[in-house]
Amino acid sequence: MNFKSEISQILSRKIISATISGSLFAIFLGLFVPNPFGGDISSVGEYLQAFVLSVPIYLMYSLPVILLYGTITSTISDYIARLISNYTSKNLKIYFSMTLHIIFGLIILWYSLLASFLYFITDYILSKKDICKWNNALKSLVIPILVWIVFMGSVYIMEMFR
Repeated sequence: MNFKSEISQILSRKIISATISGSLFAIFLGLFVPNPFGGDISSVGEYLQAFVLSVPIYLMYSLPVILLYGTITSTISDYIARLISNYTSKNLKIYFSMTLHIIFGLIILWYSLLASFLYFITDYILSKKDICKWNNALKSLVIPILVWIVFMGSVYIMEMFR
């Protein structure tokens, strides 16, 4: 595999990883922090409403950061991990990469740490698959759009029954 095709395959895999992990991050963050402004939630109905309302907001703000910052730092992490593992042991590459993902993910403490961990796991799983082509990367951009549509549709339906 030549250098150009290797870079193309890596970047397409990173974009797919970013769209999947960005969507998962917004959903997990909505589950654990349904009210980003710190208001009280006193019932299950209020929790569900806050969750459904917060996911599109989290997605809107976190996905571009994960797509840009995550893709760049993950590529750098994998490259440095490969360099280090060439001088140590090839079996340690995954651990070096995970450590670097965690270091880069400490920007906003646990928020970005969760995002970097999700990105690392998603990227690791995708590295074992042979789906990393540019047409799949472009198709993966539909995932966050679908998540946004589902949650905004849920908000619309909830408002209809008010």
